[in-house]
Amino acid sequence: MENQSFWRKYVFSTDHKVIAKQFLITGMGWAVVGGLFSVLMRLQLGFPGSSFPFFQLGGEGFVGGKLQPAVYYQLMTMHGTIMIFFVLTAGLSGTFANFLIPLQIGARDMASPFINMLSYWFFFLASVVMIASFFVHGGPSGVGWTAYAPLSALRDADTGSQSGLDLWIISICFFIISTLMGGINYISTVLNMRTKGMAMNRLPLSVWGLLFTAIMGLLSFPVLLAAFVLLLFDRNGGTGFFLSDIYLTSTGRAIPFEGGSAILYQHLFWFLGHPEVYIVIFPAFGMVSEIISVNARKPIFGYSAMVASMFAILTLSFMVWAHHMFVSGLNPFLGSLFVLLTLLIAVPSAIKVFNWITTLWRGSIRFTPGMLFAIGFVSLFISGGQTGIYLGDSTIDIQLHDTYFVVAHFHLVMGVASVFGMFAGIYHWFPKMFGRMMNPVLGYIHFWLTLPSAYLIFWPMYYEGLAGMPRRYFDFSMWTSFNQFQGLNAVISAVAVVAFSTQLLFVIHFFYSIFWGPRVKDTNPWKANTLEWTTPIHPVHGNWPGEIPTVYRGPYEYSKEGQDFVMQTEKPEEVEAAVPGKAANQ
Repeated sequence: MENQSFWRKYVFSTDHKVIAKQFLITGMGWAVVGGLFSVLMRLQLGFPGSSFPFFQLGGEGFVGGKLQPAVYYQLMTMHGTIMIFFVLTAGLSGTFANFLIPLQIGARDMASPFINMLSYWFFFLASVVMIASFFVHGGPSGVGWTAYAPLSALRDADTGSQSGLDLWIISICFFIISTLMGGINYISTVLNMRTKGMAMNRLPLSVWGLLFTAIMGLLSFPVLLAAFVLLLFDRNGGTGFFLSDIYLTSTGRAIPFEGGSAILYQHLFWFLGHPEVYIVIFPAFGMVSEIISVNARKPIFGYSAMVASMFAILTLSFMVWAHHMFVSGLNPFLGSLFVLLTLLIAVPSAIKVFNWITTLWRGSIRFTPGMLFAIGFVSLFISGGQTGIYLGDSTIDIQLHDTYFVVAHFHLVMGVASVFGMFAGIYHWFPKMFGRMMNPVLGYIHFWLTLPSAYLIFWPMYYEGLAGMPRRYFDFSMWTSFNQFQGLNAVISAVAVVAFSTQLLFVIHFFYSIFWGPRVKDTNPWKANTLEWTTPIHPVHGNWPGEIPTVYRGPYEYSKEGQDFVMQTEKPEEVEAAVPGKAANQ
């Protein structure tokens, strides 16, 4: 293994740790692109009709330095696609499932290292195809990240539904193949490759979160893949799965299709779409639980309840997809069933929040950057999740569905919260990933600029949504009823620029620390007790140079038996011998 070439060791590697870094760095690159697109949109919304000199570099889509409507919708589509699929699914799960699962369960590598490598390269191929969509005639997709039919099923419907949309669909299909490959590997590894003594009830919650994420992806992504294949047939094969009784004003002709259903597409999309919310946030659930316990120096409160609540959320996530469709003409009686099931998810979610807060209560808290982002995640999950109760009620959702209330809700509870979970994981496991430390002061600055910015950007949108301000609009300046929010929109846009600049500083800090950060001198710098901290500072391919350690206890034994922490690998008799009182009594 030591004599591998550069290409075999770092590019086409089968080492799960290298593949995790590939997912992380690719995901971070996409996050910069997706964040930049959101800033461009916010500049238009905050200062409509304004001319920006740097916009002139954008060509035809920025005539006279002004953002054009078609380009705005393309930016919106690509922002949603990039952040949800490429950053918060591939970037988050791909990174930490690859890195943590073998290390925390005591395995040499994934069940199939080769399929694991293919999983990343299919994601990379998806990225290349998505980038290519920017350079075809008509530009990238502009039909929204949900790609609703019939707009997405007709090539002549709009500028943003031409060749770029075909490439967008193909890219997402490659991404789904990548996700399915990874999910099969993660599940097989957890179920079959745990070290001696690592019973399921001794798994860290981070592994539980990643396992449940893989299960949800394996059950839901094939449905989206089927929907996109049918969509490609509608666009290029003359079929009409999602088309019926349509007259195109742009071409002045009727489309000769009957019997198709655009609502069918919505059902197929949201059968993935709602589990996707939890596919995005479950890894953060697990990592935040781990980081809070380590830095509160307390066992996680209610380990079994935490696992059971994740399983309950997983189960219910497949029963609530139609709450995204209350305004589609859904039967009110059927809607009431989805309301009930949607509101039930609040119960296991509340259990998790209660257990996090109780773990923090009276703990000896160390406010590391990772811990701050974990606490910030809990704050965002609470404040963003509570508004989901309103949207889960069909009578209220019908009024709020197409307003900025929804934008604020899903950005806080899913988008920003999951990003905070990702930041928490990066700061916490960075020493194990790269053998160096990140600068804690820069980490504190990163947190204290990002958290207030997130609330200043999205909290005011709740009030805009309650006032009826519709989402997905390019320009509100012609709406007399919404002119009152122009000053507020300008403030939101200014804060968005600050928030994006802060993330650029984090990216610089991240790469600087990889090469020039202080070297790690202790294999266990956080005094944690899980297996990854028993490996060398720079783990070899295979993780442990000798035998894989045996596990004798659970993952959260802090402040117990007279010790600050007890490693999972310590035998009961060793712990008793280390406690003077016990040894004397015996």
